[in-house]
Amino acid sequence: MRFMADLVSRVRNEEEKIREGGGPKAIESQHAKGRLTGRERIHLLVDPGSFFELGTYAAFGMYEEWGGAPSAGVITGLARIHTRLVMIIANDATVKAGAFFPMTSKKVIRAQNIAIENRVPTIYLVDSAGVFLPLQEDVFPDTDDFGRVFRNNAVMSAMGIPQIAAIMGMCVAGGGYLPVMCDHVLMTDGSGLFLAGPALVQAAIGQKYSAEELGGAEMHAAISGTVDYREPNDEACVARIRAIVEKWGYRRQSPWDRRKPEEPALAAEEIYGIYDSSPARPYDMKEVLARVVDAGRFDEYKSEYGKTLICGYARIGGFAVGIVANQKLHAQQVDHEGHKRLEFGGVIYTESAEKAARFIMDCNQNLIPLVFFHDVNGFMVGRDAEWSGIIKAGAKMVNAVSNSVVPKVTVIVGGSFGAGHYAMCGKAYDPRFVFAWPSAKYAVMSGDSAAGTLVEIKLKQLERSGKKLSEEEKKELYESVKQTYDEQSDPRYGAARLWIDRIIDPVETREAIAQALEAAALNPDVPEFKVGVLQT
Repeated sequence: MRFMADLVSRVRNEEEKIREGGGPKAIESQHAKGRLTGRERIHLLVDPGSFFELGTYAAFGMYEEWGGAPSAGVITGLARIHTRLVMIIANDATVKAGAFFPMTSKKVIRAQNIAIENRVPTIYLVDSAGVFLPLQEDVFPDTDDFGRVFRNNAVMSAMGIPQIAAIMGMCVAGGGYLPVMCDHVLMTDGSGLFLAGPALVQAAIGQKYSAEELGGAEMHAAISGTVDYREPNDEACVARIRAIVEKWGYRRQSPWDRRKPEEPALAAEEIYGIYDSSPARPYDMKEVLARVVDAGRFDEYKSEYGKTLICGYARIGGFAVGIVANQKLHAQQVDHEGHKRLEFGGVIYTESAEKAARFIMDCNQNLIPLVFFHDVNGFMVGRDAEWSGIIKAGAKMVNAVSNSVVPKVTVIVGGSFGAGHYAMCGKAYDPRFVFAWPSAKYAVMSGDSAAGTLVEIKLKQLERSGKKLSEEEKKELYESVKQTYDEQSDPRYGAARLWIDRIIDPVETREAIAQALEAAALNPDVPEFKVGVLQT
């Protein structure tokens, strides 16, 4: 219990530090310009207590040579404005004047992709100096770089996803396209919108103009006609956005079944004492689920077969869901010849993979969203596993996950390793959202396994050349590899690279899933479900 509480406390403390952005001096400088910070703007804009931040850890531990970029210099998340669910994308001008680092572009694009997948209206609070020039080669050209943001603006507009942009500071160079490609454009006095600022214009064509003449709010409101609403300050601008959103109509609802939510039968805080990361103390995943699902009701599917994967139906926040979860308790299984064997918890066997594949297909057939709970070591290996057709069964499960058309939400509870990560709907398999507990581990294999494997390979290489390592050297090599793997499998490492959308307190698991399903409910379109050729 203390283990999880300590991890949660560390994450909360780090997030508080990240939310300071560029620090007190940068905040003071922003206020001196008569402007609010990105977080202050969001606080005024959204319904109280409704902001569900995503990507807080983006760029964590990165760009240290440039002084860092807390939260990648942009704040993103779901929120409500007059009860309507929206995606917020707000530049943080306290971090390098809101300049776009490589991870800034990727974070904005991730937020846009969530909006596209779920048809979430999007509001941009723009206050950015443009591309961070020292790193332009990693910001400018590729499909997940700066230009993709404007492409997404156009695609979202064509899809009928409402977009509002408020220019509340600088908006220069290519970044100037973002607001102008939105449905509504607002601009505050003292802000600037231009493809080239005064210095660049003078250098390029010899003309000398002030920033206000080139791209001030008065010019764009009265002469170019680029902005729809000119506002005197941030507060008035935020009030105008709320007034616009309040008048939106309602679109067709999704087919996902929802009833009035019921609280779980058992206290979520008890999860702290249930979860255990030690292989020597396997825990019962059903006890975790009982503290997440509505009223503790869970209709387990094939409960006596393939016991290392739990499948079943429940409701979370009132939404009907299909749950696929790794069971960490060891289980007895009888094979086709009547032999009993012990199956290790957290390992996917042939029977469990086949069960999950069938269950996932059933959920798609019946329009039930899927929620995956990861604590998986991988697929079973060895002669017996190969003879039982583990590769065929795993391929079937991966096929079903890959071709699912219902919303998928992934929660990484503990380990999420190798092909097990893929089969359980890892990031590459298009979950609408990926959440992780602070206890999550995310890699090809665990640090211990990787270190043992690589040390063994190294020893054989040295033996072939007639060399040997002392026991001390072996230990040093092992610890070096393990440390690297442990660092890279930390959920903060994954969240820094946007493999994880949010690191959540286990107590918040139900709320996070419900938020994800609320977003998914905005998209009524469900493609036809087809799996192609299945291995049998």
